[in-house]
Amino acid sequence: MSSTPVQNARLFHPVLVVGCLIILVSFSIRATFGVFQIPIAEEFGWPRAEFSLAIAIQNLAWGFGQPIFGAVAERIGDRKAIVFGAILYAMGLLLSAGATTPLEHQFYEVLVGFGIAGTGFGVVLAVVGRASAPEHRSMALAITTASGSLGQVVGPPVAEGLLRIMPWTSVFTVFAVCILATLLLLPWMKAPAMANKGELEETMGEVLLKAFKDPTFSLIFFGFFSCGYQLAFITAHFPALITEMSSDIASEGWLASLGINSTAALGAISISVIGLANIVGTLTAGWAGNRWLRKHLLTGVYTGRTVVAAWFILTPISPTTVLVFSLLMGLLWLATVPLTSGLIAHIYGLKYMGTLYGLVFMSHQVGSFLGVWLGGVLYDSTGSYTLVWWIGVGAGAFSAILHALVRESPPEKASLTNAAAA
Repeated sequence: MSSTPVQNARLFHPVLVVGCLIILVSFSIRATFGVFQIPIAEEFGWPRAEFSLAIAIQNLAWGFGQPIFGAVAERIGDRKAIVFGAILYAMGLLLSAGATTPLEHQFYEVLVGFGIAGTGFGVVLAVVGRASAPEHRSMALAITTASGSLGQVVGPPVAEGLLRIMPWTSVFTVFAVCILATLLLLPWMKAPAMANKGELEETMGEVLLKAFKDPTFSLIFFGFFSCGYQLAFITAHFPALITEMSSDIASEGWLASLGINSTAALGAISISVIGLANIVGTLTAGWAGNRWLRKHLLTGVYTGRTVVAAWFILTPISPTTVLVFSLLMGLLWLATVPLTSGLIAHIYGLKYMGTLYGLVFMSHQVGSFLGVWLGGVLYDSTGSYTLVWWIGVGAGAFSAILHALVRESPPEKASLTNAAAA
């Protein structure tokens, strides 16, 4: 009997479960870095901008590392790429635990960013996509993405709990052990190397050239930029925006029953609300991706983000509007990931999905870097987040237009259809 892995007929299978666990641990750790802002700044007497820059650099390194790890996975194997990523992740955490200068932290976050790339969406989604049957692929990608959302909910409270019983340096060490422990799951992570005979005959260079010549790939690439910009800006700066707002929390009695008695608490809970709503939104996107054109769904997601963000900044900010915004934005938060990765797999095939998605994700992370960095720079220069917020609104509207122009069919099929019509 052959031991060659095959596509799984069922939705839930070992590759999906292991992929979810790796993403969960990787993203739980990644979501905690904001928690360490104050402990690190207080220990060394640094301005907050120093560690913020380290986090921004981490996002940029993650973006540039994603296509590299996608190519590594497709050249030498998915599991080897994940091992390499986990080792870099752990090294970055351990070295950061011993760092005493801002420059050291900023340099070591490059290792962490590459580690996230090796244990994150680009590599894992490609494996899950190849291991899943076509009728379950969109939902399997959504479930894997949702596990990253769960990490956003789980990670920060765990970090806060650990900080109560040990110094931040020890927490980084614990996290390094956790990410290395995920490597014990790799024996169950086996997927077919490719999807069909046609993909067997294509080299990576041919697929990349075909994608680069295809206007649709450019539309997806530039369209994913606003996703990174909006998510990173909100994650890094929304709690501060809420903390500094002038609102009487005590006047809204129902908040006290939720344990929210300050704007700082409201800012923290808003991120958790986004994370929880994101799980629902991502799974819904996966379900919808099996039924309707992904380009239309992506256009709808970006349009929804644009409307929600514009409404929030134009409406007087109150605890109620903060929570409503968090709920609505959370439903749209990572809904783009299973739709975008599924769109790439549909158009360009599964064999080099990791590399192609990695290239598109690089645009996402450039947006993430600018969202975090511009948020701080424009706030310092204007005393307000209004300008950077409206840039995000404009970027979201632009992405909605770009995805409406996407051609959702493989290039060869489109050519044959056009030839037949002629």
